[in-house]
Amino acid sequence: MIRCIIIEDEPVARDVLKTYVQDTPSLTLVREFENAVDGLAFLQKESIDLIFLDINMPKLSGISFLKSLDDPPKVIITTAYSEYALEGYELDVVDYLLKPFSFERFLKAVNKVTLKKSEIKEESITVKADGKLFRISLSEILYAEALGDYITLYTESQKLTFNSTLTSFIEEVNSTKFVRVHRSYAVSLTKINYVEGNMISIKEHEIPVGKSYKEEFRTRFEK
Repeated sequence: MIRCIIIEDEPVARDVLKTYVQDTPSLTLVREFENAVDGLAFLQKESIDLIFLDINMPKLSGISFLKSLDDPPKVIITTAYSEYALEGYELDVVDYLLKPFSFERFLKAVNKVTLKKSEIKEESITVKADGKLFRISLSEILYAEALGDYITLYTESQKLTFNSTLTSFIEEVNSTKFVRVHRSYAVSLTKINYVEGNMISIKEHEIPVGKSYKEEFRTRFEK
């Protein structure tokens, strides 16, 4: 069982999270707070496994709150502002939920916590290509290329094309290891040989970096 707390200043958003938590068997809600100051005081006395954390809050922002913790539990950020996504991932949060989010999207985030809590050593995804199901280790993936309504996944040993989008792919895999670098490409940060100009070298492949993705990619790569 994953013990969690909610830190959210908006009553409606807090109620939605509370309902989602109550409808998820693997979660148990310990407390809920309307500001980060009270949440911080609670964590100084109690230990929990997971925080659902809003960003824009009075007195103390979610980001400042997170930076103040020496050994934070797992954190899932919830906010209406997409510009905080990169900063959140730099703080090693489990996932980033952009309001309003569905229960299905909520469960995807929680499942990432479940995987970490179970200490699964080798993360993987399952894809259906050519009428077959393939279990692909994330450590084998080089990059993904979007082709209309399909993705071609390039791995160490094969190339698989299946029905999906880059957005869905990045949500499913570990976001700390993969980054979108172009409208049509997402790459594994651990597989990059070098970056030259606006091109990424991964083994014998060259992947372009789109202008609107360059800053986020550089930040993630240099980190």
